[in-house]
Amino acid sequence: MQRLSTQIHLTIVAVLLLFAMLVAGAVSLGPGARHERILTAGLAQTAAELLPGPERPVAELEKALERLASRFGVNVTAYSPRGERLASIGRVQPLAVPEAGDAGWIEARGHRLSLGLRLPDGRVLVAGRASADRGHLGLLLGTVTLLALAVGVGAWPLVRRLTRRLERLRTRVEDLGQGDLAARAPVEGRDEVADLARSFNRAAERIQGLVEAQRRQLAFASHELRSPLARLRVALEMLSGDERVRAGAERDIAELDALIGELLEASRVQATGAGEHREPVDLLGLVAEEAARSGAEASGQPVVLRGDARLLRRLVKNLLDNARRHGGGAQVEARVERLDAGARLGVSDRGPGVPEAERERIFEPFYRPPGAPETGSSYGLGLALVRQIARAHGGDARC
Repeated sequence: MQRLSTQIHLTIVAVLLLFAMLVAGAVSLGPGARHERILTAGLAQTAAELLPGPERPVAELEKALERLASRFGVNVTAYSPRGERLASIGRVQPLAVPEAGDAGWIEARGHRLSLGLRLPDGRVLVAGRASADRGHLGLLLGTVTLLALAVGVGAWPLVRRLTRRLERLRTRVEDLGQGDLAARAPVEGRDEVADLARSFNRAAERIQGLVEAQRRQLAFASHELRSPLARLRVALEMLSGDERVRAGAERDIAELDALIGELLEASRVQATGAGEHREPVDLLGLVAEEAARSGAEASGQPVVLRGDARLLRRLVKNLLDNARRHGGGAQVEARVERLDAGARLGVSDRGPGVPEAERERIFEPFYRPPGAPETGSSYGLGLALVRQIARAHGGDARC
């Protein structure tokens, strides 16, 4: 896509060149038909009075033409009414008969200017010389062209300054889109671009305020939820009753506690991505540790990635827990493969699998497949958080 600065600059130069062409055209057409007819008619009448009549000898005509050529510094040729050359002084001038009703013509060709006159007796007189007017026209064209180039060169810094400000504004917009809520655009000048930068900064401040308010509310809500959960856990430990009921209540409390943790983690990933604590991470070693904890098998190639170790550990843990939960009790396998631009982590189980139509939807938060039991299985943020963490590290998650 062509840059805005180039488009504006080329537009300025094109307008100036068009102006030069119009001025040149006006100069070249300046004499015009109405002025040209008056001029050539007067000149034809004057030449007829100065030249001998058609009945006089050719020698007299040549002497008269020689006086005219010497006085005006031109080459002159006289033609009969039938187009026969009668006499010529200097270089022979080509005959071009004027149009009917015209007493003559004025014509510029190349660097030469020619004048043709039809005398009242029918003879045609043609005079020509190097065109001074043509030189002036070339000078005018050159001057206007240089003016266009000068304005074009002079306008480039102004145009580039304007577009450079727009580029800086675009960079800050992209930073905001990538999660940098503190991104602000520099406000330079008092024009429309400065107004646009101020509007962007106001919008960015509102977005940052909303996100931070949502984050605070989520943190407060999670704290308020965990406090009664802790009290319930203490109360259950003090109760002496049905162990089966007590065990079920403890599982429910643990599930709620895990869900709150995932909500907080998802909020942090959405707000900051994986840019807070990037460090070299041994992915195979991390997978092996989590596999040992969950009883899965780990294999593959050693790969060191740069990322957030805590988030990557959460990603591996959620994948292994999901595979164990839905794998039908069979062995869960995790394998790490080295790629040119990173790594691939594959986790597989021996469960019933996921229908093709559901393979994207299982990464939606709290999605429950059709026919899934309302209790006994967890359908929360596990896989949704896996995809968020993978994308925050420049990858993706697929089933």
